[in-house]
Amino acid sequence: MRWMRHGMVAGPVLGVLWCLTVAVTVAVAMSFVTGSGFRPGLIGVLVAGAAIGWPALRVSRPVRVGIGVIVVAALSLAGFGPVLPGPGVAMASLAVAVLATGGALGAGVAVIMAGCPPGAMTRHQFEAAVIRFLVGFGYVFFTAIVVIPFFVMVMTSLKSQQALLQNPLDFSVDLSRGTDLFRSYVELFRDFRFGSYLWTSFYVSVLTVLITLAFSVPGAYAVARLRFRGRAAFSRSILLIYMVPMIVLALPIYIAFSMTGLRNTLFGIVIVYPVTTIPVALYMLQGYFRGLPGEVEEAGLMDGLSRLAVIWKITLPLSLPALASVSLYVFMIAWNEFLLAFMLLDDPSKFTLTRGVAMLNSSEIPRQHLMAGAVIATVPIMALFLGLERFMTRGLTAGSVKG
Repeated sequence: MRWMRHGMVAGPVLGVLWCLTVAVTVAVAMSFVTGSGFRPGLIGVLVAGAAIGWPALRVSRPVRVGIGVIVVAALSLAGFGPVLPGPGVAMASLAVAVLATGGALGAGVAVIMAGCPPGAMTRHQFEAAVIRFLVGFGYVFFTAIVVIPFFVMVMTSLKSQQALLQNPLDFSVDLSRGTDLFRSYVELFRDFRFGSYLWTSFYVSVLTVLITLAFSVPGAYAVARLRFRGRAAFSRSILLIYMVPMIVLALPIYIAFSMTGLRNTLFGIVIVYPVTTIPVALYMLQGYFRGLPGEVEEAGLMDGLSRLAVIWKITLPLSLPALASVSLYVFMIAWNEFLLAFMLLDDPSKFTLTRGVAMLNSSEIPRQHLMAGAVIATVPIMALFLGLERFMTRGLTAGSVKG
């Protein structure tokens, strides 16, 4: 593999690989956005990638971006560009695809090959270039698998039934419809009681958080601070419940709840949800409590505080980042839970949001209503996570290092 560590080989090879990544991404994105057919072209990918990755092309990043656009445009005019349009594609769409492909190709190769000589490369230089390519590919790939389903979901929810029947794979939106674009959302709240489902999911999730913290805080504190027989075994076995798939427990839970009259009640849901969240909360909190300085709690005990008072006045205030992260994590689990809600709830007046969305999966209900329901279920928890993500990260890592 020593021959690969030469700029005349590594540059074109990495350029071709990056050009293939960009071409596939742009072709898929343009197909979804415009509703027209785009596909990557193998010849154009090979020529453009090798040309832009040529190590003798030692220019600044803006210049390389410009050269990338020119090369891609020239190849597209010749009929074998990296991104090939299907029949009937508008020139404006093709121009956008060329600019996006050329710009991303030039900028990406400039970053990947930064600091690499046109001749022999050291092992460090070669590995750094490969790692930069893999990082860029990872960003593109994982962004695509997250964004594309959400994009399809949102665009489908904004379409009319006639447009869906004409071309289900056309995800462009007719802006001339005005406020009628949101007709599916209006009908969900007006005719399908989605406002009630939102409220039910919210307070069930909040109650799940409160019950989980009520049990997991003293349990995690006992495992982290107190000495008792079987403490180590209990600490190691906290997450054993996750070794049993929930689908295995579904039938026993259904039978038990049916016999006790808890099926089709929100009280039963509030009872069973914490069963799935308390173990992970215990596991997360015990690690944080172990990281807190024990001297602070001992000082409180010496001042005459009881153990419960120490937990309430000293441990919990110091543990707010961990409590916030655990609460957010538990809230997301309860909000997104589907299997138990689907199995235990039959009365539409008691549906959670996920159960309400499942109700829309029917041949009698337009497909855009199902997509609108999925958007309603996804956006609130996504906004909550993105808004509080830094607190969650801080809480998860706060107890990982001692001293």
